[in-house]
Amino acid sequence: MSEFKNFIEDIIDSDLASGKVTQVCTRFPPEPNGYLHIGHAKSLCINFGIKNKYNGKCNLRFDDTNPSKEDQEYVESIKRDITWLGFTWDKLLFASDYFDVMFDCAVKLINKGLAYVSDESADEIRERRGTLTEPGVESPYRNRSVSENLQLFYQMRNGVYPDGSKVLRAKIDMASPNLNMRDPVIYRVLHATHHNTGDKWCIYPMYDFAHPIEDAHEGITHSICTLEFEDHRPLYDWVVRECEFPQPRPQQIEFARLNITNTIMSKRYLKKLVDEGKVMGWDDPRMPTLSGLRRRGYPAAALRDFCERIGVSKANSEVQESYLQSCVRDELNRTANRVMAVFDPLPVTITNYNGSEQLSVENNPNADNVTYRNVTFSNRIYIDRADFALVPPPKYHRLKPDGYVRLKGAYILHCDDVALNDDGTVKQLICSIVPNSKSGEDTSGVKVKGVIQWVNAADCIDITVRKLQSLLTDVQDGVTDFNLRFNANSLQVVTAKAEPSLLSAQVEDKFQFMRVGYYVLDRDSADGNLVFNEIVNLKDGFNPAI
Repeated sequence: MSEFKNFIEDIIDSDLASGKVTQVCTRFPPEPNGYLHIGHAKSLCINFGIKNKYNGKCNLRFDDTNPSKEDQEYVESIKRDITWLGFTWDKLLFASDYFDVMFDCAVKLINKGLAYVSDESADEIRERRGTLTEPGVESPYRNRSVSENLQLFYQMRNGVYPDGSKVLRAKIDMASPNLNMRDPVIYRVLHATHHNTGDKWCIYPMYDFAHPIEDAHEGITHSICTLEFEDHRPLYDWVVRECEFPQPRPQQIEFARLNITNTIMSKRYLKKLVDEGKVMGWDDPRMPTLSGLRRRGYPAAALRDFCERIGVSKANSEVQESYLQSCVRDELNRTANRVMAVFDPLPVTITNYNGSEQLSVENNPNADNVTYRNVTFSNRIYIDRADFALVPPPKYHRLKPDGYVRLKGAYILHCDDVALNDDGTVKQLICSIVPNSKSGEDTSGVKVKGVIQWVNAADCIDITVRKLQSLLTDVQDGVTDFNLRFNANSLQVVTAKAEPSLLSAQVEDKFQFMRVGYYVLDRDSADGNLVFNEIVNLKDGFNPAI
């Protein structure tokens, strides 16, 4: 966590100073109806960051109150993602662990005359809710007796009624200026098998009723959530108060959610992409899910750094996608080894060099301890076609006819001749090396400005590279609908020639392909057929002035 305090930490400091709280306890409460995405990373960093800063506790609690949309697959994926991001929870809990407690709380409210069973449909409840300027209309079932409500509620639990036929509503105030306080539904009938409780229950609590009970029961001191729950806070406080949980009761605090330009932050739409087969799954490297970003090669440390840099505020805003990429680039610049790869190979024959030799090339000049690897050099190499120009533009520092360039870690190369195809394109280069120009031992006196990557034709390997773009096209003519912005060209597969040192790489190993970008070895690699995902290019496109 940053040394600079945010408004949440100011509240916590005040609560600790006053004695209201003696140990801070937060929670991360995802619903297991999909995979976590980059937006959840901010909440994770806040909740677990507070735990670490204040030597407190943070629980992982699955909000599994809607069995029709939840699955054990999502539970396991969330646990993996949180661990990968570098956080450790104190208790692993489920909302379903508290179903008996929630049922007892509902009975308590009925006995206090603060809840009633309604036969209204969802549409009828919505129609009678009122508007921001007009009060709601009381339910015709609002004044049922306590005994009748208890009987009906127990019958709901016992499976007497079909789905949607009855609900339990809190009895608060149909004229409240806050629509969330106008007799909200707190239980509904739902005959569905639950991933954790099986068929024990056929009624399930609503989120606004379940969540405060869970927090209070666990002793959560600060219930940190996103800004859209600000209007729900009065109901949160009402539930913990009327269910008579002891002091100190949890305090709900809202912060602005994370929004990133050109990035899908809707779990529902991400699931749609998976279900329709438009992506390779939840961990497709184009997906903004944490598992997708991991597969793409985004380091967990870079995501934590990004969340710390953007900070915590009460004002909604949108962060540039390039800012996240800049954080990734900064981390990889320190940690990723360099290798040489050629995406558009141009053959080069060196006429004044025979045999081969092992050259020593540094792995990462920015590492704390710089190490080296050996690459083989011979008289037949490949350079990238983009590094040669028959008719070079002004100030061109790469190879050209009768020009010079430095081969990374090797020699200065001179272009003696150019062999052309029938259509006038370059077929191969005939070159020579400048005597005594070996890197680290250069006494040739020849000065060159350009340095390019290369691979040895005799032992280079072919690799498959996935070039990745956003799943969304840019907003044009005001079109923001994700369905109309799906980028059908977000994945392009190309081949390249690379150093054979990559054959020893392990899945999730990250590299800088020199002068190209950062890449990660994908799990689809097998039997020497290496598949790399593009992480981010070398050019930092983040402009803090925008």
